[in-house]
Amino acid sequence: FYFRNKHRPFLLFFSLLHVHTPLITTEKFQGRSRHGLYGDNVEEMDWMVGKWLLDVIDKEGLKNTTFIYFASDHGGSLEARRGNAQLGGWNGIYKGGKGMGGWEGGIRVPGIVRWPGVLPAGTVISELTSLMDIFPTVVHLAGGAVPRDRVIDGRTLLPLLWGTVQHSGHEFMFHYCGVFLHAVRWHQKDSGTIWKAHYATPVFQPEASGACFGRGICPCFGDGVTHHDPPLLFDLSQDPSEANPLSADTEPL
Repeated sequence: FYFRNKHRPFLLFFSLLHVHTPLITTEKFQGRSRHGLYGDNVEEMDWMVGKWLLDVIDKEGLKNTTFIYFASDHGGSLEARRGNAQLGGWNGIYKGGKGMGGWEGGIRVPGIVRWPGVLPAGTVISELTSLMDIFPTVVHLAGGAVPRDRVIDGRTLLPLLWGTVQHSGHEFMFHYCGVFLHAVRWHQKDSGTIWKAHYATPVFQPEASGACFGRGICPCFGDGVTHHDPPLLFDLSQDPSEANPLSADTEPL
């Protein structure tokens, strides 16, 4: 692929099964991580990205002309367990996990970008973006124009990455579980505050577990979710763990 196209523009989409159950790490990487089988998968994924992609791009002299974007499509799967061993990753301070629609632990993932000579190294951008932004970003890089006969939900990432703008183009983000709207996020531009309203949340089993161990995965509708009217409201800029829902008493505004 690289040898055929290294003198022409190319797009490579490389999707990995790693860090996704059933965690089929090769023998070479089994037992290498102190974080168990999941850690082994992370280490093998890291090796694959470095050896198969970054090293080849560098050796072919494409380092300064190739935009690389690495991300995950969801947070860790909390229900993935073997006995008491957690196999599906860890979401840090964020509540919930994969397949839960609105909780931060299922949708907030890091993105890593590399483009030497074009983007400054070591920069951390805390603005929230979306995987839907990949499409307009790639179109922008290719010199094209996104279709104008429909609404395109993504925003090009380039102004944010170049530093020509300080904030994401997303004032609102809508978080679905399947076809059901579970939560909406609003980045209030004049204050920098980020509000999030949950209209439906999964019923955890057991209740205080933060996951749906009884079902194996949280459902999107039916008796497996709780509907909130008024919605659960959080100020993510002050409460990123979504531990303290606001009320008219605690937040008159």
